[in-house]
Amino acid sequence: MPVNKKKVVSAKSDIDQYVTNKVRIKRKEWGMSQVDLAIRLETSGGFIGQVESDRYKSHYSIAQINELAKIFKCSVKDFLPDKPL
Repeated sequence: MPVNKKKVVSAKSDIDQYVTNKVRIKRKEWGMSQVDLAIRLETSGGFIGQVESDRYKSHYSIAQINELAKIFKCSVKDFLPDKPL
């Protein structure tokens, strides 16, 4: 009998999900946990967890994206798509 899997619908907009995915990739490339990133970003580990979860609308602000670029020593553009979503 086939297993009925529910499709998870993200509470985030497409652009917020895109940014979240880019940050998660950078975080893992740098070997950072959610708590490590939270400390550097001066927020809570719970916030990072909510941002990375599809269940919550939490997302990074423009100011936080700017700080993330500083943390990861990259351009703000690295977190944004080339074309509108």
